[in-house]
Amino acid sequence: MDTTELVKMYRRMLTIRRFEERCNTLFMQGRIPSTLHLYIGQEAVAVGVCAHLRLSDYVLGTHRPHGHAIAKGVALRDIMAELMAKVTGCSKGKAGSMHVGDIRVGMPPAIGIVGGNAPIACGMALAQKRSGSDDVTVCFFGDGAANEGALHEAMNMAAIWSLPVVFVCENNLYGASTPFAGVSKLENVADRAVAYGMPGMIADGSDVLSVYESAGKAIARARSGAGPALLECKTYRLCGHSRSDPLTYRTKEEEAIWREREPIGRLAGYLQQTGVLTDSALQQIERDVAGGIDDAVAYADASPYPAPEDALLHVFYE
Repeated sequence: MDTTELVKMYRRMLTIRRFEERCNTLFMQGRIPSTLHLYIGQEAVAVGVCAHLRLSDYVLGTHRPHGHAIAKGVALRDIMAELMAKVTGCSKGKAGSMHVGDIRVGMPPAIGIVGGNAPIACGMALAQKRSGSDDVTVCFFGDGAANEGALHEAMNMAAIWSLPVVFVCENNLYGASTPFAGVSKLENVADRAVAYGMPGMIADGSDVLSVYESAGKAIARARSGAGPALLECKTYRLCGHSRSDPLTYRTKEEEAIWREREPIGRLAGYLQQTGVLTDSALQQIERDVAGGIDDAVAYADASPYPAPEDALLHVFYE
């Protein structure tokens, strides 16, 4: 892989991590209403997948969507303003954390219903196919959606119609607090792909290079007209399911193992060992990322809240 692309992926992963950490702080200060489902620890998945996508490709996020949005190119200012319920937010301050997105960069507002984005991904992929383009749609979902009927209906539909959609399972081992091993006889979500006549792939979701390689194959296949694929990324969230999660269902030993494997330090080490980035270059990227997030927070702080009468806008298509 080109070293420029590697550095770009590192910067994007670090941006997601630092953005999420700042969101956590802002939430604790009472400056972000509602709750948060943070993407900390899973950055390699969104970045490794979206590195292959064009502006005209679509991404369907789920209820942990900040990372998907940043990886697809939604502006930090627009996401932060949305989280702070400001009118300048990407959904006009009406949707909040679980529904960030910007159709102008190929990401409609994320869908909080578990597995609910899969049928919509099929619809978008069908439109792409009928238009004659070679654009693709990526549908992210967690292991908690793996047993939802809508997901299986969507994968079956995508297969029989050879739709250009890639289903990406971010298997972080827990659906909220329920271990995946307790709700599936199969160890791998990807093993289910054979039932729909599509390839099933597994990537190390803590290694952006592993995700990049596997996603590249699945996305290229979809672009060629060969149909959908199911990519499972084995990952781990280094935080609770939401801000109200006390994390009493995981052991400290398990968490320590995954912290050792976390994707950002892993890629930083690789970039240093291969001579791509020096310590000073990494520190400069850290400063640049912090500056971008500071700018997003300042922009959101300075933005107004929606007026009460705005609740009547955008209810129906005008």
